[in-house]
Amino acid sequence: MQVRSRHGRPAHALAALLLALCCAGPAHAAHILVDAGHGPERPGAIGASGRAEYLYNRDLAAALVRVLAALGHRTTRVEGIATDIPPARRPAGAPAADLLVSIHHDAAQARYLQAGRQAEFAGYSIFISMQNPHPARSLRCAQEMGSQLRAVGERPSEYHAERVEGENRPFLDRRLGVHRYDGLAALRHAPMPAVLIEAGVIINPAEEARLRRPETIKRLAGAIARGVSACLKGPRGGD
Repeated sequence: MQVRSRHGRPAHALAALLLALCCAGPAHAAHILVDAGHGPERPGAIGASGRAEYLYNRDLAAALVRVLAALGHRTTRVEGIATDIPPARRPAGAPAADLLVSIHHDAAQARYLQAGRQAEFAGYSIFISMQNPHPARSLRCAQEMGSQLRAVGERPSEYHAERVEGENRPFLDRRLGVHRYDGLAALRHAPMPAVLIEAGVIINPAEEARLRRPETIKRLAGAIARGVSACLKGPRGGD
């Protein structure tokens, strides 16, 4: 005898339907490669407190992975632990991923630091490379992340767009803090759309202290993750 629910469906069919509904990921679930920039050999910027950038990158990358997983996305995390991974090789950690998000924290040029101007620099910056094979989707993802960062109270820095030697990275979207930087190897060599985020400026003592707080890390990770989900909802068309 076949057991039926009170709605007339066979019980085993209803159970299968409920299982599918409860366990399926979101329709826009994607595979995200999360790159924690730098490593112990080349630690990146040194914060005002003396703490190395790559440690901040690891903290934020780990929080981002947790939020992305909670949103139903598959993640692969790349970071240099015992030794550094060259930027151009980082996308090889998951070459079939839908998006690369490279996490960094910012500094400023030595001449500004030597002049005691550390406190003048604050805010996030987002970069894409137009030499990436998917520039349009990279830009869309960068804009979605910038929009979400602004929504939680973060503000973009304009420092990297200054027309000075070593900077001059033009804006693609000034309001959302998105710059063009074709020379970034991790972005240029990525086979998937790719975005690099400088989450804040750790050579600024006040900003470094803020970026180190767990609540700030959680807020930044949530905003970046929501931007990822928003930009990958659409069809995976070419650029």
